[in-house]
Amino acid sequence: MTFRMGALAAMLAVAGLTAGCQTMDVGGMVGAGSKAIQAFNLSDQEVVALSDQSCKQMDAENKVASANSKYNKRLQRVVKPLTKQLNGQTPNFKVYQTQEVNAWAMANGCIRVYAGLMDKMSDDELRGVIGHEMGHVELGHSKKAMQTAYGLSAARDAAAATGNGLVTQLNSSQLGELSEAFLNAQFSQSQESDADDYSFELLTERKLKTQGLVSAFEKLAALDGGESSAMSSHPGSKERAQRMQQRIDAAK
Repeated sequence: MTFRMGALAAMLAVAGLTAGCQTMDVGGMVGAGSKAIQAFNLSDQEVVALSDQSCKQMDAENKVASANSKYNKRLQRVVKPLTKQLNGQTPNFKVYQTQEVNAWAMANGCIRVYAGLMDKMSDDELRGVIGHEMGHVELGHSKKAMQTAYGLSAARDAAAATGNGLVTQLNSSQLGELSEAFLNAQFSQSQESDADDYSFELLTERKLKTQGLVSAFEKLAALDGGESSAMSSHPGSKERAQRMQQRIDAAK
């Protein structure tokens, strides 16, 4: 199995195993490395199970737009021409009524869009961003992010304590830590580019406008001053806008 070295290093760092240490706990290093390997060996089914629990917890902790709200009605209209199975999972779209500018997707098809993002985006721009999040699921990035989050959270140790590969039902605190670790997970630049390409190709396949991808990234680039938490996991928005424009121009 191929490891994302950044994620593995982060796991070891959490255990206090930095290169600058004067003394090294060999037993601790082996233990941390073993836990990292266990996290990355989570099966698709286990990742989906963790995602189900984490998404449910996130929904409970946030104000979810009602079915009849203007936000939900708009979101369902926007995603209708995009909807498809993602790695065998049926995507589930909901809106969090917060002015934070963000969106994310878990491996179980749980896709959440924040009202703050919707307020700043046109329908075409929103489709571009959501297509990008769908790409993270379809391309396995969301699975890797959950594996990383699991490896960094107390959920992993709780599972080990039971003697099972995965805790069937995590408690609220464990789920909160797992969800936070997932939301803070960093995608690599290549993963971001691949998800951008996925969105572009999905929009093209469905005969939808692709220019929204460019303007969406331009808007996100303008928020780099800190208003958008999406910036922490979506770096280089200006460069990505330029790259999408190049793809649009090449397709003409």
